[in-house]
Amino acid sequence: MKKIYTLIFLLYSFSASSQVVINEVYGGGGNAGSTYKNDFIELYNNGSSAVSLAGWSVQYASSTGTTWAVTNLTGSIPAKGYYLIQQAAGTGGTTNLPTPDATGSIAMSGTNGKVILCNVTTAQTGADPVGTQIIDKVGYGTGTNGFEGTGPTATLTNTTSAQRTPIGFDSNNNSSDFTTGTPSPTNAGGGADTTPPTISALSPANGA
Repeated sequence: MKKIYTLIFLLYSFSASSQVVINEVYGGGGNAGSTYKNDFIELYNNGSSAVSLAGWSVQYASSTGTTWAVTNLTGSIPAKGYYLIQQAAGTGGTTNLPTPDATGSIAMSGTNGKVILCNVTTAQTGADPVGTQIIDKVGYGTGTNGFEGTGPTATLTNTTSAQRTPIGFDSNNNSSDFTTGTPSPTNAGGGADTTPPTISALSPANGA
């Protein structure tokens, strides 16, 4: 399965972004039935060299919200590597995340919401911020009004995350770039994630 994802990535690499992308989003941490105790956001670096994240941030808003909560980033993300941002914990769950590369306190929705990666730490405004400061954007779940492309990802649950499939691929269309599956957080020291996701649902086609 991993070989198939890699082949797909190579075939489409000419059209995919080479920047740092939001690779996985999970908001069900600590909720009923969850395995992990915390929400998390995982980044992936498609490039061939490390990228400094100093002065960058990840930001979250509710599915139709206009107020953005900010987690500042530090350090760097390795080439072809990951960066794990731990967010708020719930009262459930049984397993800690791998050691995070950054830690915030944002309580993300387990079903739908919006996440942006910015090269600034200033909180953004509006339902769907735009501009050169926005490095990547992911809207997840039905009814979310900020996303890339034709629509948000499928709705998540306490046991599923939104994951780029194949890893790191970005055609700037959340509805087709992401699938949902078992959360698989990886930090900067974790190397390549060789475990393919367990896909439970494909994002619906626009208008479906």
